[in-house]
Amino acid sequence: SLSIEINRDVCMGSGNCSFWAPGVFDLDDDGVAVVTDPEGEPEEKIVLAAQGCPTQAISVSRDGEKIV
Repeated sequence: SLSIEINRDVCMGSGNCSFWAPGVFDLDDDGVAVVTDPEGEPEEKIVLAAQGCPTQAISVSRDGEKIV
């Protein structure tokens, strides 16, 4: 399974991640991205969401190997 991390200091709350993978990402009350369910979307959608982040705040890895 994937490990998804969000750097909350870097996130600007664009909402791109929740657009690409709404089952995985959401914005909290502060407008900062959070992971709601790391298995809520297919892997390729999670990778697209991370790649689509304008500030590269999302990192995705599998078994300790960085994908994004």
